[in-house]
Amino acid sequence: MKNRPFLLAHGGAGSKKPSKPALKGLEKTLAKSYRLLDDGGSALDAVTSAIVHMENSGLYNAGKGANLQLDGIRRLDASIMEGNSLQAGAVIGLEGFANPILLGRLAMGMAHKVFTNLGAAKIAEAEGLERLGPPNESSLKRLGRAIAKGGEAIELYRKYFSTVGAVALDSSGCLAAGSSTGGVFAMLPGRVGDTPLIGSGIYADDSLGAVACTGRGEDILRLCLAKEVCMNMKNRSAEEASYISFKRALSLGFQAGILALDKKSRWSITHTTAHMPAGVASKEGVIVRDGFRRVG
Repeated sequence: MKNRPFLLAHGGAGSKKPSKPALKGLEKTLAKSYRLLDDGGSALDAVTSAIVHMENSGLYNAGKGANLQLDGIRRLDASIMEGNSLQAGAVIGLEGFANPILLGRLAMGMAHKVFTNLGAAKIAEAEGLERLGPPNESSLKRLGRAIAKGGEAIELYRKYFSTVGAVALDSSGCLAAGSSTGGVFAMLPGRVGDTPLIGSGIYADDSLGAVACTGRGEDILRLCLAKEVCMNMKNRSAEEASYISFKRALSLGFQAGILALDKKSRWSITHTTAHMPAGVASKEGVIVRDGFRRVG
């Protein structure tokens, strides 16, 4: 029996209301990438397509729109996983290339699965992946203001945690999850959050479900939140599994958002934050909102 394909995607979470272009960008991303599923394509291809689209848009903290670190350089993280054979790949701190998710996808088929910048950049160059241009003047000025004020970067970190992510289920019952980020604005070079850590930022297992997280990475990785939600889906729906994990996260003061999709096509978009621009695509169409189910 064929499954009903689903695709979920998000553009971050936090107290800052998302812009209209960001919401419209999510709508276009979901519509375009869902067509792959509708045509019989794989969940892995749909997740890759969705994240590449968002990385290239410049609308989110990923790829061409990534935050600058404290030294004015963009360093990108990404991870991707499929739920059939549990293959996964990740990139940490990539400099100079626009699509870390494509490198994560390449790493899935290699002997080594996780690469930091040196190895990742060499692979990207060998594969002819698109280069990332220099930051624009407004980004540099924003960084300069934050450094001058001292506390602005910390305040932004508390308010808005922007990442992009996607999960999908294809007609054959295979699941996939992926995520990409530029990290925290004006963060210390070398900082790593949850996004490139398999089990923390993402997880996919065809016997359970697929999850992509966003939020304060230092919180998420402490719980290995994506894996925890997946394990909760063994005997529960995506919504129930997310809620159980969030009850625990809230007791610890965490700030996060979750895309969850279980093996029975049940989905959930849950967040502790005021906003989580996200959406879902299925045969019924595309739904995009600036927030879904808020808990806490």
